[in-house]
Amino acid sequence: MISTRRTFLRHLAVSNLALVAAGAAGFAPSRVFAQQATVKVGALRTIPAIAQFMYERFAPTGMKIEVVPFASPAECKNAVVGRSIDFAGFGVAAAISGAAAGEPLTVIGGLCDGGMAVVAKKDLPIAKLTDLKGRKVAIWPGSTQEIFIMERLRAEGLSKTDITPVRIFFSEMHAALANGDVDAYVGAEPAPGISVSSGIGKIIEYPYSTPMGSLNVILATHPALIKEKTDLVRAMLDVHRQASEFCMKNREETIVAAVKLFGMKREAVEISLPNIELNWQLSPELIRRASIYAKHMLDMQQIRAIPDFATLMDPSFSNALAKV
Repeated sequence: MISTRRTFLRHLAVSNLALVAAGAAGFAPSRVFAQQATVKVGALRTIPAIAQFMYERFAPTGMKIEVVPFASPAECKNAVVGRSIDFAGFGVAAAISGAAAGEPLTVIGGLCDGGMAVVAKKDLPIAKLTDLKGRKVAIWPGSTQEIFIMERLRAEGLSKTDITPVRIFFSEMHAALANGDVDAYVGAEPAPGISVSSGIGKIIEYPYSTPMGSLNVILATHPALIKEKTDLVRAMLDVHRQASEFCMKNREETIVAAVKLFGMKREAVEISLPNIELNWQLSPELIRRASIYAKHMLDMQQIRAIPDFATLMDPSFSNALAKV
């Protein structure tokens, strides 16, 4: 695991050098950005964000991309709202809660489906979701994972009162499980891969059997940036598309990058990667699943009203890029 932001950024620099030397001839940037621009992009320290840490490789001439790592979806979302960064990838829960509170942000693309898992201590008699009853379970409040696990518990005849939720960052969940602080966690890759490969944990389930499917992470920006620099938004989504498609088609290079970026062992990455599906399109299906998700947030009183999806989600850039 990565202990400091400085160490993480050093790994990022090394990884970018390795990626520049890699293949992907079919994904070379195809245009020159008309104006010199430095773009700041927020990304979580999770495997679902792997494509973001490869953005610089696909930046058009004239564009410099700085990836800023964040520990939680809310922090990442707040940085977009406060305009300290230009774009960010974070859970759909943070996007919906922000929009419901009247915060200015616009979703312009998908980022990753999947990447979640319910993990339990390997030596505990926990084999299925109902076995979590009476157990200490690490869940990050307000996260996409929280809605998914609550809906899955409901489907199994349980509720939040049947477990003891423990507030723990995604990046700290594996350590909490290893130390015995919790019996299980609802986490984000790479934690599940690390727990399984180290022999500490076991996968109870991937919680994708609800109508929300494997909905997870989106790409967002500030609506003012869309008005001010439409060309930049269009160019950035194209970078995002190229990086996402590269990672999905070139697993070996992605594994090498993840090992360097996240300080993981290769065997852990190989377990984590099959649990993610990187995407970039803001498809009608993604929007539909997000609307279902918003209704669950309202039922759980995480938001006071469902936000206007016509304002929150702008598929125009994605739709246009899909035709190229």
